[in-house]
Amino acid sequence: MRFCLISILLIICTSASALVPIDKPNLREETGIAPAYFGPNAFPVPDMLDGRVQNHLRVEVAGDGYFGYQGDITTDVFARVHVPLFTDRVNLTIWMPVMEWYDMTPERMTTCRIPDSLAGRGHGAGDAYFSTDIQILRDRKWAPDIALRAACKSASGGQYELARHYDCPGYFMDLSLGKSWYLGNEAMRRKGDEARGVELRVACSAGFLCWQTDNGRQNDAVMYGLQMLVKSQYVSFRTTWSGYVGWENMGDRPMIIKGRLSGHTKGFEPYVEYQYGIKDYPFHMARVGLAYHIDILKKK
Repeated sequence: MRFCLISILLIICTSASALVPIDKPNLREETGIAPAYFGPNAFPVPDMLDGRVQNHLRVEVAGDGYFGYQGDITTDVFARVHVPLFTDRVNLTIWMPVMEWYDMTPERMTTCRIPDSLAGRGHGAGDAYFSTDIQILRDRKWAPDIALRAACKSASGGQYELARHYDCPGYFMDLSLGKSWYLGNEAMRRKGDEARGVELRVACSAGFLCWQTDNGRQNDAVMYGLQMLVKSQYVSFRTTWSGYVGWENMGDRPMIIKGRLSGHTKGFEPYVEYQYGIKDYPFHMARVGLAYHIDILKKK
């Protein structure tokens, strides 16, 4: 009897596995599952850290406009939240384009290999991203701030057939270093925005990013980034150059540069941001947002 049951289970397992054939991937074949051939929210270049993690509860909402210079106009509502995990050295970050609206030209649809029978206009929800950000080291006299981030991407975004989001998981890890210099009032280093003075900060980051492309195949990429910040009591400007380099070299090496101008008053941070796609990311983005932070850890 036991032998019969085992035999039946083996037959069922063999039959089930036969329904999902695993073919050896052809590494010379272009998959087309890359930033250059998908919508701007499929797998954008992640915002880099500057060697520090958020030590406040911070909630952010923004509206984005992506002006694709190859015929893709996309707008979306973006949300992000940072939650300290019982300490000012570790926080959980969640972000996603809550909803996007898009309009693609026939030329862009041809580039993205979208059948003519499908409509190039519509809307849909995006992928959710989750990361744990860890403050490994705080700056000393000569040592920089060092932060480690580990993030993953859901496969909740839809409309894969319209090249809006990848129908697959992904993840990335990066390490960032940053160092600040203060002008006008050294007390700004401890009191933050309540003190008068100017902060000058330089940061860099490097990491690894990975996403699945097809049956039995994935793309691995090296992340990089450089950033500069100038911040006073009421206003700050941050500029970033970043991207990642996939191994396929088929539209998977996006590079961007962006600048953000922010205001700071009583926990609120209104800001405007512009992003320019340099390579393998055929989009320019304009963002208007508002963030609010509060010290839930009650740190003095």
